[in-house]
Amino acid sequence: MNDATRVVRAGLPRAKNGEPFLSGPVFAAPYHLAGAPADSPFTYGRFHNPTWTQYEAALSELEGGPCVLFPSGMAASAAVFGTVLRPGQRVVMPEESYYTTRLIAQQYFGAMGVEVVTARTVGNALEEKLPGATLLWLESPTNPGLDVCDIQRLANAAHAAGVLVAVDNTTPTALCQKPLALGADFSLASDTKAMTGHADVLMGHVATRDVALADKIRLWRTQMGNIPGPMEAWLAHRSLGTLHVRLERQCASALKIAQFFAAHDKVSNVRYPGLPSDPSHEVARKQMLWFGPVISFELRDQAAVERFFAAATLVHEATSFGGIHTSAERRARWGADAVSEGFVRFSVGVEDVNDLVADLHHALSHA
Repeated sequence: MNDATRVVRAGLPRAKNGEPFLSGPVFAAPYHLAGAPADSPFTYGRFHNPTWTQYEAALSELEGGPCVLFPSGMAASAAVFGTVLRPGQRVVMPEESYYTTRLIAQQYFGAMGVEVVTARTVGNALEEKLPGATLLWLESPTNPGLDVCDIQRLANAAHAAGVLVAVDNTTPTALCQKPLALGADFSLASDTKAMTGHADVLMGHVATRDVALADKIRLWRTQMGNIPGPMEAWLAHRSLGTLHVRLERQCASALKIAQFFAAHDKVSNVRYPGLPSDPSHEVARKQMLWFGPVISFELRDQAAVERFFAAATLVHEATSFGGIHTSAERRARWGADAVSEGFVRFSVGVEDVNDLVADLHHALSHA
């Protein structure tokens, strides 16, 4: 079965006359529970919920391994760190990976005695830091710089050194890139972004190749109480059905818009892995099906970006990415990433690409 079909059908219950295709969310704390707890599929709302189970089953089909759902992408990331790392152990991660991921690694787990070693994504810097590590944390493409690493090569090197590998796969999703198939032990994502795609749900998940690792992640969720709501899980599962048609449109449009930006005299440092001229293109081409909906570029300064946003009518100025509405933000306003004042992270929606290009042409004339 192709992924285009899988995302529509994944996790659906067996068809029964008079029943909906996807049953509504189950709101429950306790369940009827007579006798031994092991005899019941559901016991208590912090342990499990049938609505989570259906969406996790769908994600497992797409990821290629057992999956555990979380209420946000950061909750998923924290679960991997908390499950794998202990004081005195070492994690290696990109120095330009998502800021909050670096924050919890350095300020929380680092304060507990975990050694955090960072290196650039490009080149072999991460591979050179592997000796003595417990976990290699990858993000590809990185957010917001869109650098790409060779996941399979790094996973092979890590495993040869006895190191587990986790990949933050938020930007491409499991539709565009499959980290578990490339050798990663964990594939995780913020489903808040393109996976759900409608800017109305916070959600995250961790998928693994190993049932035992999945059990540890699930135990972390249960004991920490870091559980998703059933309504959010149901909305996420509903949204998954349109993932392929959304991303197919977004990625095709993103390439055209990246080409437009690359040719414009007011735009510099355009990054999009789908551009043949992009420094990450060759690596991305061999491990990604599509190249995602996110582009980065630079305008002259903060004022130029603000004029650009003020003149654009089809670009929402907002954080996050991957939704059906085209959005963008000047990342330097957060003060968290090593980017210029004119750096823009741009997320392509599902609007008509010709309308978008016309709007961007108009907006850049004011920048």
